[in-house]
Amino acid sequence: MSEPRRPGDRARPGKASAGPPRRLSHVGPGGAARMVDVSGKDDTERLARATGIIRMTPGTLRAVVENTVKKGDVIAVARVAGILAGKRTADLVPLCHPVALTDLQVTVVPDSTIPGLRAEAVARTVGKTGVEMEALTAVAVTLITVYDMAKALDKGMVISDICLEEKRGGRSGHWVRK
Repeated sequence: MSEPRRPGDRARPGKASAGPPRRLSHVGPGGAARMVDVSGKDDTERLARATGIIRMTPGTLRAVVENTVKKGDVIAVARVAGILAGKRTADLVPLCHPVALTDLQVTVVPDSTIPGLRAEAVARTVGKTGVEMEALTAVAVTLITVYDMAKALDKGMVISDICLEEKRGGRSGHWVRK
Protein backbone atom coordinates (compact mmCIF):
# COMPACT_ATOMS: atom_id res chain seq x y z
CA MET A 1 0.00 0.00 0.00
CA SER A 2 1.35 3.46 -0.82
CA GLU A 3 1.65 6.42 1.53
CA PRO A 4 -1.54 8.45 1.76
CA ARG A 5 -1.45 11.62 -0.32
CA ARG A 6 -1.79 14.85 1.63
CA PRO A 7 -3.39 18.07 0.37
CA GLY A 8 -0.85 19.87 -1.80
CA ASP A 9 1.20 16.78 -2.60
CA ARG A 10 1.70 16.03 -6.24
CA ALA A 11 2.70 12.87 -7.97
CA ARG A 12 6.36 12.71 -8.90
CA PRO A 13 7.07 11.49 -12.42
CA GLY A 14 8.73 8.10 -12.50
CA LYS A 15 7.63 7.05 -9.01
CA ALA A 16 5.28 4.10 -8.60
CA SER A 17 2.01 4.85 -6.85
CA ALA A 18 1.82 1.39 -5.25
CA GLY A 19 4.32 -0.65 -3.31
CA PRO A 20 5.53 -1.06 0.24
CA PRO A 21 5.20 1.94 2.55
CA ARG A 22 8.32 4.08 2.76
CA ARG A 23 10.28 3.97 6.01
CA LEU A 24 10.67 7.20 7.89
CA SER A 25 14.26 8.35 7.48
CA HIS A 26 14.54 9.64 11.06
CA VAL A 27 13.52 6.32 12.63
CA GLY A 28 16.18 3.67 13.17
CA PRO A 29 15.62 -0.10 12.86
CA GLY A 30 14.64 -0.37 16.54
CA GLY A 31 12.15 2.51 16.28
CA ALA A 32 14.35 5.11 17.98
CA ALA A 33 14.64 8.62 16.57
CA ARG A 34 17.97 9.25 14.88
CA MET A 35 19.79 11.72 12.70
CA VAL A 36 19.94 10.63 9.06
CA ASP A 37 23.39 9.77 7.69
CA VAL A 38 23.79 11.92 4.57
CA SER A 39 27.46 11.13 3.97
CA GLY A 40 26.68 9.04 0.88
CA LYS A 41 24.63 11.77 -0.80
CA ASP A 42 25.97 14.06 -3.50
CA ASP A 43 26.24 17.79 -2.96
CA THR A 44 23.54 19.47 -5.02
CA GLU A 45 22.08 22.95 -5.28
CA ARG A 46 19.05 23.10 -2.99
CA LEU A 47 16.26 25.61 -2.45
CA ALA A 48 13.22 25.74 -0.21
CA ARG A 49 10.46 28.37 -0.12
CA ALA A 50 8.02 28.61 2.79
CA THR A 51 5.18 31.00 3.57
CA GLY A 52 2.85 31.91 6.41
CA ILE A 53 0.51 34.65 7.60
CA ILE A 54 -0.44 36.55 10.72
CA ARG A 55 -3.95 37.94 11.01
CA MET A 56 -4.56 41.11 13.01
CA THR A 57 -7.07 43.91 13.37
CA PRO A 58 -7.06 46.57 10.66
CA GLY A 59 -5.87 49.10 13.27
CA THR A 60 -2.89 46.94 14.21
CA LEU A 61 -2.00 46.45 10.55
CA ARG A 62 -2.18 50.21 10.04
CA ALA A 63 0.16 50.80 13.01
CA VAL A 64 2.63 48.23 11.65
CA VAL A 65 2.57 49.70 8.13
CA GLU A 66 2.81 53.30 9.39
CA ASN A 67 5.63 52.28 11.76
CA THR A 68 3.91 53.66 14.87
CA VAL A 69 4.24 50.54 17.06
CA LYS A 70 6.09 51.56 20.26
CA LYS A 71 8.65 48.74 20.00
CA GLY A 72 9.85 50.00 16.62
CA ASP A 73 9.86 48.90 12.99
CA VAL A 74 7.96 45.61 13.22
CA ILE A 75 8.61 44.44 9.67
CA ALA A 76 12.35 45.17 9.72
CA VAL A 77 12.90 43.50 13.10
CA ALA A 78 10.76 40.50 12.13
CA ARG A 79 12.74 39.99 8.90
CA VAL A 80 16.06 40.01 10.76
CA ALA A 81 14.68 37.65 13.43
CA GLY A 82 13.56 35.25 10.70
CA ILE A 83 16.97 35.28 9.06
CA LEU A 84 18.72 34.66 12.40
CA ALA A 85 16.34 31.81 13.23
CA GLY A 86 16.78 30.16 9.84
CA LYS A 87 20.54 30.18 10.39
CA ARG A 88 20.07 28.51 13.81
CA THR A 89 17.56 25.83 12.80
CA ALA A 90 19.82 22.92 13.75
CA ASP A 91 20.03 24.38 17.29
CA LEU A 92 16.22 24.37 17.54
CA VAL A 93 15.13 21.20 15.71
CA PRO A 94 16.91 18.21 17.26
CA LEU A 95 17.44 15.97 14.22
CA CYS A 96 18.28 18.67 11.65
CA HIS A 97 21.76 18.77 10.21
CA PRO A 98 23.62 22.05 10.51
CA VAL A 99 23.42 23.53 7.02
CA ALA A 100 25.78 26.12 5.55
CA LEU A 101 23.21 28.40 3.95
CA THR A 102 24.37 30.22 0.84
CA ASP A 103 21.38 32.57 0.98
CA LEU A 104 18.30 33.20 3.10
CA GLN A 105 15.84 35.89 2.07
CA VAL A 106 12.82 36.81 4.17
CA THR A 107 10.07 39.10 2.93
CA VAL A 108 7.13 40.47 4.89
CA VAL A 109 4.27 42.06 2.96
CA PRO A 110 1.16 43.75 4.35
CA ASP A 111 -2.14 42.42 3.00
CA SER A 112 -5.33 44.31 3.88
CA THR A 113 -7.49 41.43 2.63
CA ILE A 114 -6.35 39.23 5.55
CA PRO A 115 -5.94 41.79 7.31
CA GLY A 116 -2.38 41.08 8.30
CA LEU A 117 1.06 40.24 7.00
CA ARG A 118 2.35 37.55 4.66
CA ALA A 119 5.85 36.22 5.26
CA GLU A 120 7.98 34.27 2.83
CA ALA A 121 11.43 32.76 3.26
CA VAL A 122 13.64 31.37 0.52
CA ALA A 123 16.63 29.36 1.72
CA ARG A 124 19.47 28.12 -0.51
CA THR A 125 22.52 25.93 -0.09
CA VAL A 126 24.78 23.56 -1.96
CA GLY A 127 25.01 20.41 0.09
CA LYS A 128 23.89 16.90 0.99
CA THR A 129 20.60 17.81 2.65
CA GLY A 130 17.74 20.18 1.99
CA VAL A 131 16.81 23.50 3.54
CA GLU A 132 13.07 23.03 4.06
CA MET A 133 13.37 23.28 7.84
CA GLU A 134 15.43 26.46 7.58
CA ALA A 135 12.80 28.14 5.41
CA LEU A 136 9.94 26.99 7.67
CA THR A 137 11.77 28.09 10.81
CA ALA A 138 12.53 31.49 9.29
CA VAL A 139 8.84 32.06 8.50
CA ALA A 140 7.66 30.88 11.92
CA VAL A 141 10.04 33.11 13.86
CA THR A 142 9.33 36.06 11.58
CA LEU A 143 5.64 35.80 12.41
CA ILE A 144 6.24 35.15 16.12
CA THR A 145 8.36 38.32 16.21
CA VAL A 146 5.54 40.31 14.64
CA TYR A 147 3.27 38.99 17.39
CA ASP A 148 5.78 39.92 20.09
CA MET A 149 6.24 43.43 18.80
CA ALA A 150 2.54 44.20 18.25
CA LYS A 151 0.89 42.22 21.07
CA ALA A 152 0.28 45.37 23.11
CA LEU A 153 -2.08 46.49 20.34
CA ASP A 154 -3.67 43.15 19.52
CA LYS A 155 -3.38 40.04 21.67
CA GLY A 156 -5.82 38.25 19.33
CA MET A 157 -3.43 37.99 16.39
CA VAL A 158 -3.39 34.55 14.78
CA ILE A 159 -0.39 32.94 13.10
CA SER A 160 -1.41 30.35 10.50
CA ASP A 161 -0.82 28.64 7.19
CA ILE A 162 2.92 28.09 7.66
CA CYS A 163 3.85 25.65 4.93
CA LEU A 164 6.45 24.59 2.43
CA GLU A 165 5.57 25.98 -1.00
CA GLU A 166 8.47 24.63 -3.03
CA LYS A 167 11.68 22.63 -2.76
CA ARG A 168 14.38 21.90 -5.32
CA GLY A 169 17.40 19.63 -5.34
CA GLY A 170 18.40 16.29 -3.98
CA ARG A 171 17.14 12.85 -4.93
CA SER A 172 13.46 13.81 -4.80
CA GLY A 173 13.93 16.66 -7.27
CA HIS A 174 11.54 19.59 -7.62
CA TRP A 175 8.29 19.78 -5.67
CA VAL A 176 5.73 22.60 -5.78
CA ARG A 177 2.56 22.91 -3.70
CA LYS A 178 -0.51 22.98 -5.91
